[in-house]
Amino acid sequence: MVKDSDKSYPTMPSFCVTPAIVLRSWPFGESDKIVSFLTQDYGKVTGIAKGAKRSRKRFVNTLELFAWVRLRFVDRPHSSLVFIQACDLVRPFKNLTTSLEKIAHASSLIETTDGLIGEREANPPLFEHLKNGLVFLEENASSLDFLTFFELKLLQLSGYQPWFHHCRRCEKKFQRHLPDHWRFSPRDGGILCESCSELRREAVSLSAAALAALTGFQQAKDFPAPDSSIPPPVLKEALTVLLRFIQFQINKELKSTPFVDAFSFA
Repeated sequence: MVKDSDKSYPTMPSFCVTPAIVLRSWPFGESDKIVSFLTQDYGKVTGIAKGAKRSRKRFVNTLELFAWVRLRFVDRPHSSLVFIQACDLVRPFKNLTTSLEKIAHASSLIETTDGLIGEREANPPLFEHLKNGLVFLEENASSLDFLTFFELKLLQLSGYQPWFHHCRRCEKKFQRHLPDHWRFSPRDGGILCESCSELRREAVSLSAAALAALTGFQQAKDFPAPDSSIPPPVLKEALTVLLRFIQFQINKELKSTPFVDAFSFA
């Protein structure tokens, strides 16, 4: 599926300061770290933090997963890695580690966001969505409603919004009260009617209830309350379709999905 619109690649000044959220980090040598951030102003930025494994001042608690920071870095024109000068902690999101379910959901938010945005793709609304999602998850109970809404909005903001209102081939309209059979095709980026789905072996069945839930979430403007009336099996079906679609787009398995399954669908 082709993205709805191309993202801009802004000219990177030599010295940058921007709000950022830590997506990933890993050791580099004896004392350094490589850290990937989603920034508000420059999209995804990956850089090297010299002495991060030993520093007690510049990087204390600021390079941990989920951390919301004020990032200061210097661009390196001849390298894909920026030089991370320092980070100021804005919010550590410590409550996200208070339960396995919250860890699973927060990890899904980070991993899917990381997978759907490329390096240096400026997308401030997507940054706000991830930040607001982490804030909401820290302050509220975990729920499948929340995770389904987040992933669906993430797909929209990253240019991969799926189609649930009509068949992507013949444009037959979905109507919940009719006993039609629908399938979701990751390749087509939306639902197919029974006749059109015969051309797509990879298409998966999607019940009318799950389809109705997805169209409802698409119309929602904010994160849902955790006391939804949608049955858990319906939410599971809807979320599974979205995660499968994301895996198709990024062309690799999501490591957080089994974790989400284990603690959300038990």
